[in-house]
Amino acid sequence: MAGKEVILVTGCSGRIGFKVAERFSQKYQIVGFDVFLTGHLPGVELIGVDMASEESLREGLKIVKEKFGNRIAAVIHLAAYYNFSGGGWGHYQRITVEGTEKLLKGLQDFEVEQFIFSSTMLVHAPCQVGQKIDENWPVVPKWNYPKSKVLTEALIHKMCKNIPHVIMRIAGVYDDRCHSIPLSNQIQRIYENQLEGHVFAGDITHGASFIHMDDLVEALYLAVEKRKQIPADVTLLIGEEQTLSYDALQREFSRFIHGTEWKTWSVPKPIAKIGAWCIQHLPFMKKSFIQPWMIDLADDHYELDVTKAKKMLGWKLKHNLKDTIPQWIEELKREPLAWYDENKLKPSLSVVKAKS
Repeated sequence: MAGKEVILVTGCSGRIGFKVAERFSQKYQIVGFDVFLTGHLPGVELIGVDMASEESLREGLKIVKEKFGNRIAAVIHLAAYYNFSGGGWGHYQRITVEGTEKLLKGLQDFEVEQFIFSSTMLVHAPCQVGQKIDENWPVVPKWNYPKSKVLTEALIHKMCKNIPHVIMRIAGVYDDRCHSIPLSNQIQRIYENQLEGHVFAGDITHGASFIHMDDLVEALYLAVEKRKQIPADVTLLIGEEQTLSYDALQREFSRFIHGTEWKTWSVPKPIAKIGAWCIQHLPFMKKSFIQPWMIDLADDHYELDVTKAKKMLGWKLKHNLKDTIPQWIEELKREPLAWYDENKLKPSLSVVKAKS
């Protein structure tokens, strides 16, 4: 609409991008780039753009300039490659790294007040229980996804000389209906009382930080609103301050699902890798979410110090993972197949039979 400042959101049809567009469209003119155009929000301009294609990006930016001019209040760059099955490096290189480079080159023809990049806390080395990771913690990415983010962060620092930029290193994202791949799979193992749910290839006292979707979107919104006050080059960690251990999550899930204690045993990594390989490759075994490459990362622990984001943005966390779990389990127990479908899980035969 005329008079509204323009926000460009890449990956706009994705889970985070759609929520960002929904929140920002109340005040800003949202222009969304995505290779898959799904969902609809009034007043949001969706443009089909493939981040891996220079021609596609050029055409998308041309449409933006023709319809809305060359002034952009903020670019929120969410589009990236991500694959829990591992994923070949070529996809990360082409979409996340080179796609960002193409986008930044195209934005040189615009007046951009701010560029926000969604990175990940996983760029950091893990910490010990009781330690807190802040923005100065060593950067030691361990697999392709965080490696691609580190390279892209460096690219942004190099290319955004005249564009103020914010790097947000984000924890694992969940919402009121879960929509977290590792958490939903963990819940499934306990709900179905799988043997696999009783073993863990790492220290069960370790865990990872998460962040509710609404709190993440609010951090992004505040960053845009305060773009003229915050530094021109800033990195912020975004996550909850309390990290639940793997064992604590297991116990919470079981308490609400079965009303009982849940015992989890730590198994040696070599044995866990053999088991994971067999599950993935033997024809009579049901395929598992857990991949052999994940086992080496099972001990990694992430507790975050988000003081910088809270002070700089005036950001306040309104949700926490522990208080959200009962809502998930209530919905799961009420409509198991619907919850499985919502979280893209394949139910066991016992779950299907129980609801038929």
